[in-house]
Amino acid sequence: MFGKKAGTEELEAFYPIRPECVAEIPKTRFKPRAGKTLSARRWQAAFSETGCLDIAKVLRRIQRGGIHPSIKGLVWEFLLGCYNPNSTLEDRNQLRQQRRERYSMWKTECRNMVSVIGRGNFITTPIITDDGQPIEVEGCRVTSAVSDKKVAQWMLILHQFGLDVVRTDRALAFYEDKANQAKLWDVLSIYSWVDDDIGYVQGMNDICSPMVILLENEADAFWCFECAMRRLRENFRCSTTSIGVQSQLGTLSQVIKTVDPQLHKHLEDLDGGEYLFAFRMLMVLFRREFSFLDALYLWEVRGKIPFISSKSDVMWAMEYNPNIFWSYEQPDGASDSNYGQLNQKMLKQYGKFQRKNLETGYADKNNALAVFLVASVLETKNKQILKEAKGLDEILGDITGNLDAKKACQEALKLQNKYLKKAKRP
Repeated sequence: MFGKKAGTEELEAFYPIRPECVAEIPKTRFKPRAGKTLSARRWQAAFSETGCLDIAKVLRRIQRGGIHPSIKGLVWEFLLGCYNPNSTLEDRNQLRQQRRERYSMWKTECRNMVSVIGRGNFITTPIITDDGQPIEVEGCRVTSAVSDKKVAQWMLILHQFGLDVVRTDRALAFYEDKANQAKLWDVLSIYSWVDDDIGYVQGMNDICSPMVILLENEADAFWCFECAMRRLRENFRCSTTSIGVQSQLGTLSQVIKTVDPQLHKHLEDLDGGEYLFAFRMLMVLFRREFSFLDALYLWEVRGKIPFISSKSDVMWAMEYNPNIFWSYEQPDGASDSNYGQLNQKMLKQYGKFQRKNLETGYADKNNALAVFLVASVLETKNKQILKEAKGLDEILGDITGNLDAKKACQEALKLQNKYLKKAKRP
C-alpha cells in the first residue's frame, strides 16, 4: 500500500522507464491517494468465504482513490467482465483453467502454421507473398504455399503488428526484454486469428499492452484483452466507406452542438463538423495523448463527479455494468432496460457513469465516457480554437503528453451532466 508520503515516484516504480528515455517522457500528473486506494488487503476483504465479490464495496473504494498497481490486473478482470462477481472462487478457477486450455489450443494451432509463435520471438517482415508463396525468414518456417483465404489473410498481417509491437510503449523497461515483446505479439497474433472478422488494426497494440504488463500469465492477459475488445472492437471496424468510431464521432458532434453551439459552428466552418480529428483519441482511448501512467489513470481514475460526490472515480469502474459477464456469456440474457425494477442496492452495483445514464433514461450506446473526454479537451481549448484555429490541423495541435488527465476527467463529467440536462428538454 502507498505510504502517507507516497507520490508519483513510488507509482512509477511499478512501471520503470528505460534510463535513456527518462528525459523525453512526460512526467505523470496523477498522484496516488494514500489511504483511499483499493489495496491488496481491502481487495481480499471484499470476498466472501466462498469467494463471491462484493462489487459495490469494490466500486466505492476504486472510486475514492483508484487501484493499487500490485492488484490492478486482477481487478481489471472483474471490471472488464472476465468474471462474474457473484461467482465462487471454485467457479472462477474452473473457468480460468478452461480458458487457459482454450488459449493453449489456439496457440498450438497457430504455431503449427507459423513456427515462431510461442517461441519467445516475433517477425517484422512478410512470411508469404500476396499469392501465398512462402518467404524465407530467419526463425520462422512456413512449409508450403498457402491457399486457404483465412490463413493467407492472417499470415499477411503478422509482420505488420510485429512492427507495431516494436514501437509499443518502448520507453518502458518491461519491453527491453524481447520475450515480453514476443508475449504481446503472441496475444495479438492469436486474437487476430480467433476474431478474423476484425483481425488486426493498428491501435490494438496500445489497448493490449497494459494487459500484458499487468497480468503475468499470457492466457489471462489474452482473455482480459478479449473482454476489453468486446466493448471496443467496433472502434476498429473500418472499411472504404466508414470508420469504426463514426457513431461516436456523431455523438461527439451532438454533444458539442448542444453544450457549446459557438464552438460547433466554428468547427463546421473549418470543415471539421464530422470531428474526424478525434478519430485516434476515441479508437485507442487516449493511449497516445497521455504518458503510460496517466493513460492507466485515465482508464481508471476519472476525476471528481460534481453531480454525485467530490471523490475520485475510475473509468472501468464508472462504466461498470453488473450484467457485463452474462452479456458476454449469454448475449440475449442480460438487459438494463427495466430500470424501474432496479432498487438502490442493485443500482450500487453499477458504475456511477452508467448509473447516471440509467437514472436519466439515456440509453445511447455511443454515450461512452471517452466521448465526453474528447469534448472536455475541446472545451479546455475553446478560446484557443476560436481565436487561432484556421484549419483542421490547428484544432488540437500537438497535444501528446501535454494533457492533464484529472482536469480532463473533471470537465468530462461536468459536460455529461450538462448535456443530459439539455438533451431532456423538449
